Amino acid sequence: MKLKTQFPCTIMRGGTSKGIFLLEKDLPGDLALRDRIILSIFGSPDIRQIDGLGGADSLTSKLAVIAPAREPDRDINYTFGAVGIDKAFVDYSANCGNISSAVGPYAVDKGLVKAVEPFTVVRIYNTNTKKMIYAKVPVKKGKFFPDGDYAIDGCPGTGARIELSFMDPGGATTGRLLPTGNAVDELTLDTGEKYAVTIVDAGNPTAFVRAEELNLRGDELPAGLNQDERVWTKLEAIRTKVGQLMGIQVSQSIPKISFIAPARDYWTITGAKIEKGTVSMLARVMAMGKMHKTFAITAGIPAAIGAVIPDSVVNRVVFGGSPAPAKNEVVIGHPSGVMDVKVEATFGKSGPHVVSCTVGRTARRIMDGRVYVSRKIYS
Repeated sequence: MKLKTQFPCTIMRGGTSKGIFLLEKDLPGDLALRDRIILSIFGSPDIRQIDGLGGADSLTSKLAVIAPAREPDRDINYTFGAVGIDKAFVDYSANCGNISSAVGPYAVDKGLVKAVEPFTVVRIYNTNTKKMIYAKVPVKKGKFFPDGDYAIDGCPGTGARIELSFMDPGGATTGRLLPTGNAVDELTLDTGEKYAVTIVDAGNPTAFVRAEELNLRGDELPAGLNQDERVWTKLEAIRTKVGQLMGIQVSQSIPKISFIAPARDYWTITGAKIEKGTVSMLARVMAMGKMHKTFAITAGIPAAIGAVIPDSVVNRVVFGGSPAPAKNEVVIGHPSGVMDVKVEATFGKSGPHVVSCTVGRTARRIMDGRVYVSRKIYS
């Protein structure tokens, strides 16, 4: 049997992340073999990923597997994978919003959807969350047009704005927007410490805790906090308890944990000053065992939703516990700058229902080509 050792691939930046895009038809149906191929493509496990295309960072060790959809209500099926760096795993338990922003442009450039100028709306079905994403993609001469003056913090330069709407995002993992049915839950750790958290299952299930309860300010940066074992141990203990409350298997990716604080002046990774009046709150989120250098879109979605849920931990920080408007924009102050998320929600007797969450991103195709893997993966 001839062993396949080269695979067509595309490297794309989506938002503040970078990923390797593969067509599902080019990969084997055997899922264990498929993961071995993916790990070889990325050069994992190895802290430098020196023998593959991975960037030795959780923000650049990301995978998108794409297939045209047969269902009439969607155009593309998209599966996201978080690829381990120093450990041999591919985690499919969650989605990545930033990589999602490159799926529409990829589909247009590959001819998987009919290109319409000046914008093509690509209907994306994310298999991880079993939810729809609508991407409004700028198009010129039948191809994605990446140039523009829209800027996002955490990515140098500017590009064309891609509008990404996550439709009916609530309950992707548990079937409920508020998995416990509560706006606030009190957790008790094995140490006896108690923490008030709000758990929102949308985008990716995320738990929010006030920074001050962790003896943090909320404006910490990755370089310092990643070295603080005390904080990490506590955050992981809270994350484990959140998973138990939700009744889900805790993975590298979910549930996510975020600590938040009221708006204040702070400094970013690059030394830029963010003024208090330009953000709704400060927030930090953990990704694959470290602080995210920006803020995951799939954590920004539950953060924005949490802000409009009456009396939640997030609502108390953003609105002081007062009711929020049904159509609201929340601006999150993160380590690299700011990110705005628009949320549209309705409120009824059964509680809040989120119609959509929308963010603006940019994307760029970096490379098309073939990637080679070792024959040893077939042994």
